[in-house]
Amino acid sequence: MIDDRPRPHVRDDLDHRIELVSMDRHCADITVALYLLSDGTSAVVHSYATKPDVAERLAWIAQAMRRIGGMIGEARTVSYPCAAWHDRAARRTFLEACKLDPAQPIVARPSTVADPRTNQTMTVAPLGTGAYRVTAVADDPAAASRAPAVAAGLAKLADLDHDPGDDTVVRFSCGASHDELVALLLPRAINVRAALREQEMAASRGVLVAPSAQEAPTP
Repeated sequence: MIDDRPRPHVRDDLDHRIELVSMDRHCADITVALYLLSDGTSAVVHSYATKPDVAERLAWIAQAMRRIGGMIGEARTVSYPCAAWHDRAARRTFLEACKLDPAQPIVARPSTVADPRTNQTMTVAPLGTGAYRVTAVADDPAAASRAPAVAAGLAKLADLDHDPGDDTVVRFSCGASHDELVALLLPRAINVRAALREQEMAASRGVLVAPSAQEAPTP
């Protein structure tokens, strides 16, 4: 008898891969990826692995992305409430979600973090119409503010626009608020070079390949 039941790990609506984690340490070292869907405004957490816990793990990662990145969606699908797609931000959100311990509650990040290297406290605050201002409070009043550098880091991580009149202000081109997302990116923006290097390394570690496309083992 031919088994013609649908296989959930095989999809024909994938557009292209956004990001990949080659070994998910929370689920038997499977390869997990985030794929943009053909509608261009949503993505799916996907894997070709067929182990029993995979479906539950993929749904958990998507749920985590929605919580920490301010995304919406159901099951393994994620999108932004603004109906635009923020590719770089989605990559970062996916990587951060995959790191989380599934045994712990999923908690959104705070909008204030400490920079131990400079002894400055960084805060990001919404200004409306998709704009955010970064402020820095230093232990040493004479210290140069890190706010402009952190704002530039946010712009790189999420492809945000700079405010031409204020180097501490960045803005989403969609004009919508993304409070959870900005709070998630804030710690990484403090050391943006390390964050971008991590993304490059993650992308170079492997490729998600469908079982039908894999080469047969050499006898």
